[in-house]
Amino acid sequence: MTFIGIDGCKAGWIAVCRDPGAAPSVTVFQSFAALLEALPANATVAVDMPIGLPEFSQKGGRGPEALVRPLLGARQSSVFAIPSRAALYADIDDFTTVEAWYAAHRRASEVAKTTSDPPRGVSIQAFGIFAKIREIDALLIARPELRSRVFESHPEVAFCRLNGDQAMSLPKKVKGAANPAGMAERKALLCRHGYDKNFLDQMPPRGAASDDFLDAAAMMLIAGRIASGEARPFPDPPLADRFGIPVAIWA
Repeated sequence: MTFIGIDGCKAGWIAVCRDPGAAPSVTVFQSFAALLEALPANATVAVDMPIGLPEFSQKGGRGPEALVRPLLGARQSSVFAIPSRAALYADIDDFTTVEAWYAAHRRASEVAKTTSDPPRGVSIQAFGIFAKIREIDALLIARPELRSRVFESHPEVAFCRLNGDQAMSLPKKVKGAANPAGMAERKALLCRHGYDKNFLDQMPPRGAASDDFLDAAAMMLIAGRIASGEARPFPDPPLADRFGIPVAIWA
C-alpha cells in the first residue's frame, strides 16, 4: 500500500510519498485534486489540514482540538480552533490586493462571531488556510469514497505520538522563521522512524518551505500508522459534520 503525507505550502501542496518497496519521494502539486489523481486508488493519505466543518463553533474548536492540546504542552498553540462552515465560505473570491484580503478577513470574522459561542472572530493564521480547507472540503462532499482514504492529522500531534507521547521540547519556528534546533530535533525523531537523514536534509521542492517538508514527512508516517491500525483518532470514535465527513485528528 502507498502512504502519503501532505502539508499545505505556498505553491499548493507538498506530498511525501512511499510506495511499497521504494524509498520516500517528495513532490509539490498545485491542487489537492491533482495530487489525488496521481495516487494509486488504495493509497492512504494523512494531511495537515482541518477536515469536517462545524455549523456552529463552540469554545475550543470542533472537538478534536480540545482533546489534543493537553498532549502538547508548550506546543499547544499550534492547534487553533476552526470557525463555522459559514465563516469559511463567507468570501471565496480571489484577492488581487492586500486591502481586499484584509477586508475579506474582516467579513469572515464577523460571520464567525455570529456562529460561535462565545462569539469569536477568525485569526489571520486560520484565514490564511481557508482556501485550502475549502479545497479538501469540496472534494470530500463531492466524492464520499475519499473519506475512507483521506485523514486529518496535525504535525505537532504526530511528532508527540511518534515521540512516545512526549511533546517536542523545542519550537519548530521562532518569530515566523524556521528554528534550526527545533528542526534538528524533529529530523532526529523522523530518522528514528526510518527516514534517511540525507532525504530530510535535501532542499524542498520550489514553493515549499523546509518546515512544510518535515511536516509532510511526519504525516506520511501517520498515514502508515492509520493503514496498520496503530493510529488513534481524537476523538475516538470520530465525530461527523452535517455532510457525514468524519471529524477527528489522527496520530
